[in-house]
Amino acid sequence: MAGGQGTTADTDVLVVGAGPAGLTTALQAHAHGATVRVVDRRGQRIRPSRAMMLHARALEGLRPLGVTDELLDRADTTPQARIHLGPRVVEARLGHAILPDTAFPHLTLVRQADVEDVLWQELQAKGVPVDWGVEFRGLGTEASGSPGLHGGLVHAELHASSSGHGLHVSRFLVGCDGQASTVRGFTGAQWRGGPYRVETVLADVELDGTLDPGLLHVAVGGTGLAFLFALGEGATWRMLATRPAVPHPGARFGQLGPSVPPEEVARLLTEAGLDAAVREVRWSAQVPLQHRVASTFGSDPVFLAGDAAHAHSPAGGQGMNNGVLDALNLGWKLGFASTAGRRLPELLESYGQERRPAARQVLALTHVIFFGEASPHPAARLARNVLPAVAPVLPLLLRRQWLTSKGIRLLAQPFVRYRDSAISRDCPPRAGKWPRPGERLPDAPVAVDGRAARLHELTAAPGIHLLLERDAGTGAVGAGPALANQGPLLHVHRLTSHPGRGVVAVRPDGYVGFRSSGEDPAGLRDWLRLVGAVRD
Repeated sequence: MAGGQGTTADTDVLVVGAGPAGLTTALQAHAHGATVRVVDRRGQRIRPSRAMMLHARALEGLRPLGVTDELLDRADTTPQARIHLGPRVVEARLGHAILPDTAFPHLTLVRQADVEDVLWQELQAKGVPVDWGVEFRGLGTEASGSPGLHGGLVHAELHASSSGHGLHVSRFLVGCDGQASTVRGFTGAQWRGGPYRVETVLADVELDGTLDPGLLHVAVGGTGLAFLFALGEGATWRMLATRPAVPHPGARFGQLGPSVPPEEVARLLTEAGLDAAVREVRWSAQVPLQHRVASTFGSDPVFLAGDAAHAHSPAGGQGMNNGVLDALNLGWKLGFASTAGRRLPELLESYGQERRPAARQVLALTHVIFFGEASPHPAARLARNVLPAVAPVLPLLLRRQWLTSKGIRLLAQPFVRYRDSAISRDCPPRAGKWPRPGERLPDAPVAVDGRAARLHELTAAPGIHLLLERDAGTGAVGAGPALANQGPLLHVHRLTSHPGRGVVAVRPDGYVGFRSSGEDPAGLRDWLRLVGAVRD
């Protein structure tokens, strides 16, 4: 374990927690120039999955990091569902959405364990250390007596199961250590929200019965929902069911709690009305649920991401995705701030400005979905009980691809925008045919020097991407070719398919940061300097 002697940082970034948010933060920060270390108090890497789904926006953001193909190889990208409404069964195809603005127009079923494994392997290939059995205990002091935050550096007190106490000195500390985050206590954040009256039960089971294999089965009943995924880790099926919360001493919100008696697992499946019986329970856990958002996502030099910053129900499969999107937003900013050679306060403050409102929006979405899925409220129970009566019209609705597409698009969080961010710059004259700064860049066909391509193909590399319209002069980006040679994290693409003299700058997380319909080299260079993409 590194000791924090003197004022030299051991790494630019220390990430606490090796879940999807922590591993993605590490990859994104490293890809944008930072040295990184990840620590996790777990003694072993492999653990049961809680999440089972990635959405298009997360996959788009992960694509430049080189992990998307491997994730898709491990995923089911053409899922089919059987929705069980009492005696009626409705089929839903979820892998054929009409979404021309993304390379991932489908639901993607993939285990959290596989996501973590792919991210971990990529970090290993990049030489980024991920240390297990190392717990963050707080902000310690050096032997000289300097405090935990000193000279712009963070002195983190760590305890390794193998080597005992030590200090790690870093420029930034990121808490991705879950809903019971230790790091959160050092940000001054309040943990606002409350518990749900409903919890989930997870179980890996073998079944007897007539359920079609390899499909997603959803059972809707008055007492709640039950899901059966053909993605079990210790058995053929993974079951997720809801029930009234059962208090248990020591249970932690959002974490895998005590095992559930096999007869209780069998009861939940029977009450769901599925034509199956539990033959064997290989593994199970109860998971208490809460809805909370931290009052701050941190500030230089300590930040929060993932479950340490927000907690919500599993409705809509948003948890893992929201953590990954936090990480993609924060990681590049930490990378640029680590290498800029100067402070970048607007860039670092923009993380909380952008992601905390997004977390509140996602919490509202999951709150509404979860109310309908599992709430014991009489109105929600009545709605679920009425569903079997409308089952005959559901196949007609589900055959309409536009309806499925709208649902898949909604889960990909199209409502998340950063228009009011300090790093979103719209310079006159505005390029109205491009998204506003702070909005996601949609995928679309383009031509680059006469070669057919797609926008997300062009931007599938770490760094800032400058899109020049066809008639933009060589001075449109300031120093022209010299600016393009600032380093491997600044890319220039001339779109011969787009007439005009405008310039658009796309951030590393896929959002537009700057646009102008005319040549504004000074404005562009000011923006690039604002985010640390160019040297003084």
